Order: sequence, then structure tokens, then C-alpha cells
Amino acid sequence: MTMVRKLAIVVAALCCTALRPAAAAEITDIAGRNVEVRAPVGKVILGEGRLLYGVAALDTADPFKRVVGWRDDLIKNDPDTYATYRAKFPKGDTLPTFGGAKEGTFDVEQAISLHPDVVIMNLEAKAATEDADLDGKLAAAGIPLVYIDFREAPMKNTERSMEILGQLFGEEERAREFNRFRAAETKRVTDVLAKAAPAKPDVFIERAGGFSDDCCLSFGNENFGAMVEIAGGRNIAGTLIPGTFGTVNPEQVIAADPDQVIVTGANWQASVPGGAWVGVGPGADTAEAERKLAALMRRPAYQGVKAAGGNDVHAVWHQFYNSPYQFVAIQQIAKWLHPDLFADLDPEATFRQLHERFLPVTYRPGYFVSLAPKT
Repeated sequence: MTMVRKLAIVVAALCCTALRPAAAAEITDIAGRNVEVRAPVGKVILGEGRLLYGVAALDTADPFKRVVGWRDDLIKNDPDTYATYRAKFPKGDTLPTFGGAKEGTFDVEQAISLHPDVVIMNLEAKAATEDADLDGKLAAAGIPLVYIDFREAPMKNTERSMEILGQLFGEEERAREFNRFRAAETKRVTDVLAKAAPAKPDVFIERAGGFSDDCCLSFGNENFGAMVEIAGGRNIAGTLIPGTFGTVNPEQVIAADPDQVIVTGANWQASVPGGAWVGVGPGADTAEAERKLAALMRRPAYQGVKAAGGNDVHAVWHQFYNSPYQFVAIQQIAKWLHPDLFADLDPEATFRQLHERFLPVTYRPGYFVSLAPKT
């Protein structure tokens, strides 16, 4: 898409939003709740800062234009992405920040004082929000609360979550366009696999490897676990973890002897300074990421494991697990697991195209690394 075409779409979207008056609408959120909201909304609190990944795909001209407050997790857990947005949109530095509902640090009085038209929460916060009666306090102040989900069951809920954001923002067609792109890029993997029906390698996904001394956090049958399956692999933790997230004992990893190991990583310097985590992400130092990835493979959980012995080991940006961009990770995992089938597939080009079509910032590589194969 040319820059002129992209600007035309953005301008048209802004004009339509400006001309469309807010009206009462009933939205069914991801939790199945029917919520009355006056949409399109003008003032939003993001109960999860990383919801900006989805917001930016709809409010591309200015992703902060509706945001009057947000949780501080993007700033802390993805500082490189935040720095990219902050450089272009300094407003991000001026926004009031909130703690998390699950941590009991979401300040509902502060939220009410900002007079938002809606508070948007990730589904994972629902139990804590209800336990603290945050939803009741917001409702008493006339502020609707809407849940979406890019984390707990993203392969099931991302498309609908983008639709909900589109309804809230008056950007329904833009949300449909994003979802069509997401579906088409996923089919570039699933159609090939359906036709070729290759053998599925056993894969172990280590979640946030090196973030702590513990090993080994992983995923069950959703999130990255589902991405592995869609990409033509068998997630060995799928039969060991009953939910989305859990832990696999090192002995279980050794016994499973996976063909491939994939570690999720990010820049967690703010949380674990100088930690063993693998710092992949926008603009990452990939040589340093490879060094740290190799070091993780020397832990007891990987001793004698054939993937570690042959360097069939990779790292992927952790934040794919909490964004609507999972299809990019699926492409890269498929390319790792089935290199002959996907020799012509370029996940970096896909992610770059996503930025060019939907996001206001320039793509910077660094989201994936692999160890050099041993021969």
C-alpha cells in the first residue's frame, strides 16, 4: 500500500469518526456481558497498557487520542515498543498510570476522576476486578467496563476482541480489515500444512525463560501452545498443563526430549536488571540475545535433550502472547518447524507489512533469533 493510500484511509477514518455522534449501543464483551456504552467513545482508560497493540491498529493516526489513563505494564514490560511510540506521540508520558487489578493496585477513585466513557480490561483481570468490586464501583459512577482478551485464549478471542474495539471506537470497518489481514496471513501457514500433512515435531515452549531462576514455565493448549499446534508442531506441554499457563518440571522436559525448543523473551531490564532473559523485540541486539539463549540451554532441564544438542533452539518475542499479532509468530514458528515447506515465507516481511498498513510506527527487526545449527 502506498503512503498516499495509507494517509487517505487514515484521514477518511478520522473524518467519519468526527462526524458520527455518540449513541447508546449494547456491546457483548468477551466475558459474555451485555454492556451499554455510548459509542464511539471519546475517553478511554486501558486497564492493560499492552492493549495499545490493538488500539494502535484502529486509531492509527494517534493511538493515544482517546486514552486518558492506562496501566503501566507496557512502559515496564515492553520499553522498546513504548519508546518507539513515545518518540512520535509524547502524550504517552503525560497520561496517568494505574497498577493492575490482579495486583490490587488499580486506583478506582483515580479512574472515576478522569470521567472516561469506558474502561477496557483484559479478561484475565475479571476475577480480581469482581473480587474488589471495581466493576460495581465503576457502574455506580456510570462508567461501563468492557472485557476483551489477547492473552487467556487469544486464538479464540482475538478476532472478536478487535471487533469490540472497532464498535467502541466507531472503527468497525478498520477492525474488519485488520481481521481479514490476520486471517489471510494465518492461512498462508494452515493451507500449506493441510495439503502437505507433514509429521509434527515435538516442541517445548519455555515461557519467559531466564526471567527467574525457576524452570520451566510453559503454555497449555492456548496462547503459544496453540500457536505451535497451528504452525504444525506438537506442544509437549499440552498434555501436562490443564489451562493456558503452568509449569513443567525439568525432568518432564528431559523425558519428552523435544525436537525443537522455543523460548519467549523480551526486554525485562526494568523488572530483572541484568537477568538471564533473552531480550528479543524491536531493535534488539540479536547477538546478545543468541548468547543468552545458548546459556539457557546449559541448564539442567536441557541436558541430553536432542533439541539443545543440535541447536534446534529459537527465541520469539514474548509479547506476541498478549497482542493481536499472533499470526506473525505462527508464521515464524512454522518456518522453524518446517523449513522446506515454508522456505519462501518471510515473517519479517509480514510484520513489516502489518506496520505499514495498520500501525503508526516504523518496523524495527529483532523479534526472533535462532542458534546456529550444529552439524
